[in-house]
Amino acid sequence: MSIFIIAEAGVNHNGDLELAKKLIDAASDAKADAVKFQTFKAKKLVSKDAKKAAYQQENMQEESDSQYAMLKKLELDTQTHKELIAYCNTKNIMFLSTPFDLESIELLNDLQLPIFKIPSGEITNLPYLRAIAKLNKKVVLSTGMSSMQEVREAFEVLLNNGTEKENITILHANTMYPTPMEDVNLHAMQSIQKELDITVGYSDHTLGIEVPIAAVAMGASIIEKHFTLSRSMEGPDHKASLEPDELKAMVISIRNIEKSLGSYEKKPSPSEMPNMALARKSIVAARKIAKGEVLSEENLTVKRPGEGISPMRWDKIIGKVATKSYDIDEMIEE
Repeated sequence: MSIFIIAEAGVNHNGDLELAKKLIDAASDAKADAVKFQTFKAKKLVSKDAKKAAYQQENMQEESDSQYAMLKKLELDTQTHKELIAYCNTKNIMFLSTPFDLESIELLNDLQLPIFKIPSGEITNLPYLRAIAKLNKKVVLSTGMSSMQEVREAFEVLLNNGTEKENITILHANTMYPTPMEDVNLHAMQSIQKELDITVGYSDHTLGIEVPIAAVAMGASIIEKHFTLSRSMEGPDHKASLEPDELKAMVISIRNIEKSLGSYEKKPSPSEMPNMALARKSIVAARKIAKGEVLSEENLTVKRPGEGISPMRWDKIIGKVATKSYDIDEMIEE
């Protein structure tokens, strides 16, 4: 199964429809499978006195520390969703969006989104989890800030309220922007897979592209990564996002790793078969050998190419009688 790559536009559109379309262009150009935005009503998502996270305040450098004021400017209305979905269709890329409240879940369901992404912050939101589970759609669950017990509980809510296990993918994640390398803990993704016997993936917030590439090598079936048109833009997530050329490089690298994983069978590959005779060795005469002479460690040696008797049969050849005479370096015959 091909690795599903989600280019996370998030709120990097800054509330501008044309900028959102340019993000879709960049994701499509990079050959990501989907481009994902965020769907919310600020008044449903956050209380008026909630403050920004430290990274948001630092990235935006505004006097106001109101999370509500920041999010209000980043809302996408229903008509904008429809325009972006239509635009994605012209660009041959899947439109996805993360709902952050019950009303947004209904909106995205009405818009017939094929996959519902649950963000890390909602993993302990029981009414929210139940609402998505009842849709019985494909669900991608992010697990930043979570313990294994919390992941298990959210997983069981989904299962017990209508979502089939085969429709669930759980993403390991770290909710810090950017994530320090020492906090990534990619092995936790494998722990989730083992503990819950579930398909897993990875949502990345580190700087650069090496960690999501490593996650693919470790078994991730979905990779999600924030991107922007420019890290110099003002907004909460731009600074921890890839720029278009980096997104393209990540997709290319993931596809290469995907090809390189192969099967679990160890055998010679088609490309290396022609090199076997060149690189392996045969049993040959170390000096001139007369017909009737006993073959020994003194008159035999091992040299390339590998077109004759394999050196693995050395012990069986030693002590045999030469049925013909040999010149130096000549391959010994049966």
